[in-house]
Amino acid sequence: MKLASRNDGSRDGRLLIVSRDLARCVDAADVAPTLQAALDRWDDVEPRLRARARALDDGLLAGEPFDAERVLAPLPRAYEWVDGSAYLNHVILVRKARKAEPPATLKTDPLIYQGGGGDMLAPRQAIPLADESWGCDFEGEICVVLGDVPIGATAVDAHRFVRLVGICNDVSLRGLIPAELEKGFGFFQSKPATAFSPVFVTPDELGDAWQDGRVHLRLHVWLNGILVGDCEAGPEMHFGFFELVQHIAKTRRFVAGSILGSGTVSNEDRKRGISCLAERRMIETIEQGKPSTPFLTRGDKVEIELLARDGRSVCGRIAQVVGG
Repeated sequence: MKLASRNDGSRDGRLLIVSRDLARCVDAADVAPTLQAALDRWDDVEPRLRARARALDDGLLAGEPFDAERVLAPLPRAYEWVDGSAYLNHVILVRKARKAEPPATLKTDPLIYQGGGGDMLAPRQAIPLADESWGCDFEGEICVVLGDVPIGATAVDAHRFVRLVGICNDVSLRGLIPAELEKGFGFFQSKPATAFSPVFVTPDELGDAWQDGRVHLRLHVWLNGILVGDCEAGPEMHFGFFELVQHIAKTRRFVAGSILGSGTVSNEDRKRGISCLAERRMIETIEQGKPSTPFLTRGDKVEIELLARDGRSVCGRIAQVVGG
């Protein structure tokens, strides 16, 4: 089942069910007015939403053309946006770029930060950038939407709490990160609003590509129309989403509608390319002594898409232009 939020002028949008091929959609506001409302009553409304999705895919409902230009982020404002850094290759390369050593617990304790959940960018919304000297960078990631998660949830039980899967562009302002981290209190100004895919999908839509809390598919990233990343999202995700859920729930519970990110998808094989510019710049530094690739400037276009094994788009394409 694939779900989206139509931009109807309200803050939270209007719930849509989208066909498996992303071609058509039907209104679902009579079942739940918004995606958050559906998540709040998931056990009650999920069977009704799924029945309508099946009817749409079977051609029993005509629906209407789905237009990714007319949707908000599936959750335009989320109760929590929590992001990990589960791909160790990315951690190592980016730490080198900051002349910092990876933490001693790199392989045993996930890296997590908490971002802003009140303003989630639509998949076709411009990336705001007031000052190009801030070093604007894209970060292609996988994310999951959680149901209610109790304190002390374990990785063994975590599959019960994953409601939806999507992708995101977790924008970073690389030039602001070092000074913030030197304060010892984490990211804030350096992590502006994140953009999300046009639709989120239930894990069963991924078939056997959803294994052990990982999405075993390729994440494609384009910069100004050039494919720069074709990374495998599954094998090198050191901490899967189930382990990440256990980590974040150690001391507190999470409510339905919380979003959990994987961190930048990254592969050791450099032929797979990159999901962020910081990695390319670090590789250039290693190989050439200094980076030559600039960070994003106004007018640059970033596109991110998760592809199924048959080449079809799983949750639509994020396509953003760097704006003012």
